[in-house]
Amino acid sequence: MQHPITETVKEKPLQCPVPHKERGKMVTWIKKIGVAGFFFFLIKGLLWLIIPYLLAKGLL
Repeated sequence: MQHPITETVKEKPLQCPVPHKERGKMVTWIKKIGVAGFFFFLIKGLLWLIIPYLLAKGLL
């Protein structure tokens, strides 16, 4: 005897809760945020390295 929830899951195929048309918009938005986030943290990381170096050299 199987669990009732297991039987229900087998009868009904899994579906994404987000409609197909909206998924494309979400993926585009996530990609834009991903690129912007990458460059934000890249620049932030470089500044964390450059500013202490310039302070140590007395140039800032």
